[in-house]
Amino acid sequence: MPFFSANLNFLFNEVPFMERFKAAAQAGFKYVEFMFPYDYDLKEIKQQLIENNLKLVLINLPAGNWDEGDRGIAADPSRKEEFRIGVQKGIEAAEFLGVDKLNCLVGKVAGDYNEHEIMANILDNVEYAADEFNKVSLKLMLEPINRFDIPGFYLNTTEQVMQIIKKLSRSNLFLQYDIYHAEREKENHEHIINEYISRIGHIQLADNPGRNQPGSGVVDFKYLIGLLEEKGYSGFIGMEYKPIGSTLDSLSWVQEYGYKL
Repeated sequence: MPFFSANLNFLFNEVPFMERFKAAAQAGFKYVEFMFPYDYDLKEIKQQLIENNLKLVLINLPAGNWDEGDRGIAADPSRKEEFRIGVQKGIEAAEFLGVDKLNCLVGKVAGDYNEHEIMANILDNVEYAADEFNKVSLKLMLEPINRFDIPGFYLNTTEQVMQIIKKLSRSNLFLQYDIYHAEREKENHEHIINEYISRIGHIQLADNPGRNQPGSGVVDFKYLIGLLEEKGYSGFIGMEYKPIGSTLDSLSWVQEYGYKL
């Protein structure tokens, strides 16, 4: 039976962020994830986790100025120092909040750099983050984002990310497999699961088109989750979708597919 986590950036938007922990717990979740803790009071987040008996399973590294359009800074050679400062911020937040997995969004590149310079910078930054994380027993996720939702995002496919993982050969570096993004890129889910199951560190889901809950689009989630179980995936599956209707109504698929929170 899979372990599901509620992504609090997407679910329970009916209430303010700090109230979503309680809403998730009341809905039956035991695990939560969200992107960025850095703009909040970490003590308040920790208190919400404790009060609602929730485990935080994933956050992201700092990704620049999100409101101004940044979607990560690891790819941009001009922001290397900012990235490394962000790695240390991520470590501090993770240790305080008790989470052991952080996702790296490489983002877009501003400026006139060639492909070699950009990839060399990504490799250098990801290697640095993985090595710093390894010192404190943290795991680093690397996530491809489809080119349609975020034009210009530098890593779009599973194969691109896996090339980096293989090249760096760090035991704590994993693929963050987002089924929605892979579907948008027309990737083969069976191939991803069969070939890379040992390097999948976290999974997120949403149906396509629309990025809504399972059952609203074309993805056969019952089959894919069953395949993941068959292959021995024991990690978390984050619900990172935009609910059609209320969040609670959107969760009906879990029971319909034979699962529970």
